[in-house]
Amino acid sequence: MRRTEVPAYMMEKHGIPLAVATLNKLASIGGGPVMQYAGRIPLYRPEDLDTWANEYLSKPVHSTAERHAS
Repeated sequence: MRRTEVPAYMMEKHGIPLAVATLNKLASIGGGPVMQYAGRIPLYRPEDLDTWANEYLSKPVHSTAERHAS
């Protein structure tokens, strides 16, 4: 899917708010989802977005204290 379609997918599938501007920056500096190019157009596969979302999200916790526990 094209970069402009990714934010809606991430919100609908994973509940992650993500702006196109953020994807643009991550594509430049790294740390974003894997992409492929069709000529000059970056494309994202749903399975790669799902993998990135699972890496981005924390493990489930019962409290805020658990979030920072090692």
